[in-house]
Amino acid sequence: MEFLLGHSPDPDDAFMFYALAENKIDTRGHTFHHILQDIETLNQRAARGELHVSAVSIHAYAYLTDRYALLPCGASMGDGYGPMLVSTTEPLADVAKGGDRAKSALRGPDEIRAWLSKRLIAVPGLRTSAYLALKLFGVPVETVVVPFDQIFDYVRAGKAEVGLLIHEGQLTYAQEGFHLILDLGQWWKAETGLPLPLGGNVIRKDIPPAIREEVSEILKESIRYGLENRLAGVKHSMPLARGLDLKQADKFIGMYVNDYTLDYGEQGREAIRLFLGRGKEQGILPSAVELEFVE
Repeated sequence: MEFLLGHSPDPDDAFMFYALAENKIDTRGHTFHHILQDIETLNQRAARGELHVSAVSIHAYAYLTDRYALLPCGASMGDGYGPMLVSTTEPLADVAKGGDRAKSALRGPDEIRAWLSKRLIAVPGLRTSAYLALKLFGVPVETVVVPFDQIFDYVRAGKAEVGLLIHEGQLTYAQEGFHLILDLGQWWKAETGLPLPLGGNVIRKDIPPAIREEVSEILKESIRYGLENRLAGVKHSMPLARGLDLKQADKFIGMYVNDYTLDYGEQGREAIRLFLGRGKEQGILPSAVELEFVE
């Protein structure tokens, strides 16, 4: 079969699909046409059923269960780290008499919520997992959707006061002149003890089950090949590693391509159930989500 395969133009997805793109593995007679688009565009295309196989946000999967099943490989999980809220303004705290002020990190979720509640936040999409995590953090905020690779410039230009970062901006925000307000993956880990489920791969249900299983095995082999040939995979990803050197790209890839990526495992599956379950409980998602994996 011929497949339209969608994934993000970022180093971790490029690394996952390196072996497939460079014909390093047996594709069992199948052909894959790689479609590189930002994750929110892929979420929207999947909602229309346009792609046979695609990376999507776990948040978006809640709206795709009629058309797509989750592949057990290809997960992007933030285990104690994840999407970041950043600002060019560092919060200040009064510390001395006479009006002197000193820079201070915000302390605790409640203080962060109070600070965020008064500010416009640039987000990379309303069905990204970063956005759902922000909503679950529990602060009513005003948001504006901005393509993920334009958020730095948007906030720097004063069009929003806070940016919600995904992808490589999580490593480069400081050198870009931004201050960290909150790491949502760190908050989620402290809150639940679980990794934050961010992205996954899905496949259309109208594809015969045996073919779905073959595709799952092929994509898992691509991920495994990259992990076993790491330097070559990292070098392949460098054209999409905006602002990262080789060492930074390797670090970023290591954050999001790991054992969870080969298979969610029971902990990864439980993290998705809790993430989407809380979305339903808090009225963010319209209905409960039953996970369906290709096994």
